[in-house]
Amino acid sequence: MTKEEVLQALRNVRDPQTGQDIVTANMVEDLEIDGKNVNFKLAIPSLQMQGKAELNFACIGAIVERFPLALVNAHFMARTPESQQNTSIVPHIKNIIAVASGKGGVGKSTVSVNLALGLQKLGAKVGLMDADVYGPSIPTMLRLQGQRPIIKEVTGSMKMVALEAYGMQVISIGNIIEPEQAVVLRGPRLAAVIKQFFNDVLWEPLDYLIIDLPPGTGDVQLTLVQTVPVTGVVLVTTPQPVALADAIKAMNMFRLPQINVPILGVVENMAWFTPEELPDNKYYIFGEGGGKKLALASNSVLLGQIPLVQSIRESGDTGLPAVLHEEGPVAEAFLKVAENTLRQIAVRNEMLEPSKAVKLE
Repeated sequence: MTKEEVLQALRNVRDPQTGQDIVTANMVEDLEIDGKNVNFKLAIPSLQMQGKAELNFACIGAIVERFPLALVNAHFMARTPESQQNTSIVPHIKNIIAVASGKGGVGKSTVSVNLALGLQKLGAKVGLMDADVYGPSIPTMLRLQGQRPIIKEVTGSMKMVALEAYGMQVISIGNIIEPEQAVVLRGPRLAAVIKQFFNDVLWEPLDYLIIDLPPGTGDVQLTLVQTVPVTGVVLVTTPQPVALADAIKAMNMFRLPQINVPILGVVENMAWFTPEELPDNKYYIFGEGGGKKLALASNSVLLGQIPLVQSIRESGDTGLPAVLHEEGPVAEAFLKVAENTLRQIAVRNEMLEPSKAVKLE
């Protein structure tokens, strides 16, 4: 019985919070083997953690199944305040990117879907969370209507398994309620839904989790920044002054000193209209320059401009996102946004301290 063999056995035990195996999650510390005795510490966020007893029995069972004569002693240890402060409730998700807008109707969900799939197309492991609880449109855009996440037991805790679309993990309240059901929720209940999407969903290890926020500056946005460390925000606007004015309010919420989430950049949607029969023509129906003005105001960059073309609407309605098309100016535009977002995330992570969940008084 070697340490390597014991660790291999413990890889079959899952953290009831994240669903990761406890070895990968760096929960096993100070493993020692003395004859038949196997002693180790289990680092957990709090000694009052739900599912602690089940976790203990699962560790003993995994080792004894392989080594029947082993005497297993697992000692629980709360993480130090310093390590807890820097530990996300989803440590296996490297970057959490919020896609926000000041008003509805600017194509934020379209940008979220195509940004997520664009990042995946560039080789990243990506997930998508539909946090627009009042108007969840992600199921339609990804052909997930009518599907329900299955429930799975993980070391005594019940977890949801995220749905999958085009190889990407997806969760939306639109896949939990009936399609015609109105979502009538106030602040505390909204907060509970968002927290459940992090605490009770089995997210695989991800490079990026894209979060499609509802428009405005409300409970969902505040709950998000209080629940998890948000790496940065992508702002979506259309060129006209009305959309720009509302987008600036959304930007200013994330830049409040007590929140202080970096703005990664701006996507200007519906930048111009191009008819299919005249692909070289550009008609600036909603005006010009809104995206550049917002990028300047937020001290960030213009990640890209998306034209107003019929194929984007058709792609969203049929569940075949535009960025997945092999060629064409629309797919190229969304892929360019993904490439620029990758670059901005890399710069942000190089220049700034890691994000932390916000504590609001």
